[in-house]
Amino acid sequence: MALTLPVASPDGTDWRLLAACRNSDPALFFPIGTTGPAVEQIRSAKAVCRQCPAREPCLAFAINTRQDSGVWGGTTEDERHRLRRRSRP
Repeated sequence: MALTLPVASPDGTDWRLLAACRNSDPALFFPIGTTGPAVEQIRSAKAVCRQCPAREPCLAFAINTRQDSGVWGGTTEDERHRLRRRSRP
């Protein structure tokens, strides 16, 4: 079952055009591992997400398209996996 979060901003703009990460290095959002230097990288990526007006549609996209790697909508792979499990009937 897909989460029903918005996939566009309220005015209909594609959320990707509003994304705070749009001008960031994509590698920031795809740490290798979950320990050591990756912990700080994840923290930094989530800090960008916290300021993002497109956080909810980004998260919905990641869940609905089963993005299994990276930080999307301020969540890690494990966090999205838990969200998907909770949304199952």
